[in-house]
Amino acid sequence: MRRQAQRLIMLFLVGLPFAEAGSSLASAFVPARLVVMTQQGEALLDVPAPVEARWCIQWNHSVEKFTVLDCYRNVAGVMQLERSHQPDFAAGLGHVVGRGEQVSDGQGGYWINAINEPVANNRYVLRVGSLAVNHQVVWPDGEHPSVSLSEHASGQRVTIQLIQSHVAPRE
Repeated sequence: MRRQAQRLIMLFLVGLPFAEAGSSLASAFVPARLVVMTQQGEALLDVPAPVEARWCIQWNHSVEKFTVLDCYRNVAGVMQLERSHQPDFAAGLGHVVGRGEQVSDGQGGYWINAINEPVANNRYVLRVGSLAVNHQVVWPDGEHPSVSLSEHASGQRVTIQLIQSHVAPRE
């Protein structure tokens, strides 16, 4: 809670010079949103994702049955894959030399930190797994409740995207 309050204060202080100067920039910016959309146009998720917001896509590995996390961050309006967590080197998982830094999680698994790869066009398509896989969106700091994509779109393609919203400046 304290961290969230500090973020709000910082956002307020950053915007204060624009507001005091009477600049239309303060009224022109609306925070980005994290949106998950089905192919039919149904929004499964639409939440604010201001600069430095973090979220993860979590799922159960279909063969090994353990939880995997790919974690993202809004870096100045760019969706970046920040880090990934895997309990072991199962099929299709693992660290690629030169792509982030592999560190132990202290429980037999590992984090790949500092990946910091921009996601092309701030979006990607995911084929959502069954309820056994349980693809879901989770927030590391608990800002929002987790959302199970598998409950709503199992077997379907969804687009996960960071959308920048802008409001026309006041005249």
